[in-house]
Amino acid sequence: QGRLVESGGGSVQAGGSLRLSCAASGYSSSSGCMAWFRQAPGKEREGVAFMGRTNILGNIDSSGYIDSVKGRFTISKDNAKNTLYLQMNSLNPEDTGMYYCAADWGFPCRLVSLDFNYWGQGTQVTVSS
Repeated sequence: QGRLVESGGGSVQAGGSLRLSCAASGYSSSSGCMAWFRQAPGKEREGVAFMGRTNILGNIDSSGYIDSVKGRFTISKDNAKNTLYLQMNSLNPEDTGMYYCAADWGFPCRLVSLDFNYWGQGTQVTVSS
C-alpha cells in the first residue's frame, strides 16, 4: 500500500519561496505519475504540476503545470530518495491553500484528481500580501 507524506509548507510573504517535499513509501517515484494538487478555502481542488509519461513513447519525467504557476513553480524528484518536490518561487496570496501530493501508475500522466489513488495528508501554504 503506497503512502505519501508531504512537508515544507508554511507562512510566507508575497514574493517569497517555499519548497514542498513528498516522501513516498510503498510506491516508486521512478515509475508512474506523481503530481501536486492544491485546495484553497471554499474552492475545488486543482492540479498544480505533474511529472510522468504523457504518451507511450514519451519521457517518464515529462512535466506539466497549470498556467498560473508556469515560470514560478518547478516540480522535480529524487528517485534515490523516492521523493517528489515542488519549488515555489514568487509566491502570491492566490497560491494559498492546502497542497497535496498524489501518485498512481495511471497513464497518461495528467492533472485529473480521479486518476490518482494515492494521496498524502497535505501541507498548508499561506501567502500574505
